[in-house]
Amino acid sequence: MSATISAGGSERPGRIMSGEMAEQPGVLRRILDRGAPRIREVAAEIAAKKPRFVLLTARGTSDNAALYAKYLLEIRLGLPCGLTSMSTITAYGAKPDLKDVLVVTVSQSGGSPDLVASARSARDAGAITLAVTNNPDSPLAAVCEHHIDILAGPEKALPATKTYTASLLSLYLFVEGLSGGDGAAAAILPELAEAILARRDEVKTLASRYRFAERMVITSRGYGYPTAKEAALKLMETSYIPALSYSGADLLHGPLAMVDNISPVIAVVTDGRGGQALQSVLDRLRGRGADLFVVGPKAQVEAASAGFVLPTAGVAEEVQPILEILPLQMLAYEVTIARGQDPDAPRALAKVTETR
Repeated sequence: MSATISAGGSERPGRIMSGEMAEQPGVLRRILDRGAPRIREVAAEIAAKKPRFVLLTARGTSDNAALYAKYLLEIRLGLPCGLTSMSTITAYGAKPDLKDVLVVTVSQSGGSPDLVASARSARDAGAITLAVTNNPDSPLAAVCEHHIDILAGPEKALPATKTYTASLLSLYLFVEGLSGGDGAAAAILPELAEAILARRDEVKTLASRYRFAERMVITSRGYGYPTAKEAALKLMETSYIPALSYSGADLLHGPLAMVDNISPVIAVVTDGRGGQALQSVLDRLRGRGADLFVVGPKAQVEAASAGFVLPTAGVAEEVQPILEILPLQMLAYEVTIARGQDPDAPRALAKVTETR
């Protein structure tokens, strides 16, 4: 496909992705207004079964949403969690004992064969199965005992944007429901998301710094780590810039050696314990003269080479990832446009990836 023609036939590259990013405040409102009651019902049904362990299954962007759920479940509920290695079942035929285990499968389309096969096998092995999708009529929703519709509406651009934030909010409300919480911390998110997305020109200016970047490093800790991984994925699939994501702790165990004053480093600094845990990493990066871009509170941005200030004052740390990813989605979009490419239609990708 031509780099100047989008997947929707428009002569303006990125028209579809741009429009879907702009939809996100409305999607968040829809989930809070229409989706939350059903999510609470599903959570209550599963809580009554008292799962002893949680396995999370996903690919790509949904895998980063699942990682966010892992942090929520372990921190807020104390439930041990793991990320599924699907090939143990789909390729090797393993048959684990999953009695009383909650298996949550996150998928935008709900159509990938390996996800469907893994969920079916998990249910056959005694698991409590939950599908979290943007398609209630999908094969995945059909094979799982429970389903949550993230209500994002059709997503046509290949890079996922609104389905990612919709998955995060839906998973947050689900975990809140498991604990008997009301999810009130999420009420402010649509308003703040609108304010962030209105700062498009600010991100466009920042993106000019990275038009010719040959690689990037994205780092964070705690709740921000899934954001770092998702930002790296967005940059790679839209602009084709090799983007490596690391937990701040892992960055110090070797990869720090590749950081210099040429390759940009993006740090997602959550306003809370995750950001506090990242401080020593930020100090080391500054000591190496890194070209440091910070997404986070004002004080952290002012101490960096560049950045984007997030309106996180008074926002619970566990819901900040829903805001953190927004400027990074815009950054991936603007860098891609600046490089003369079309973020709507990355080469070699399809909307439904049929891994087996």
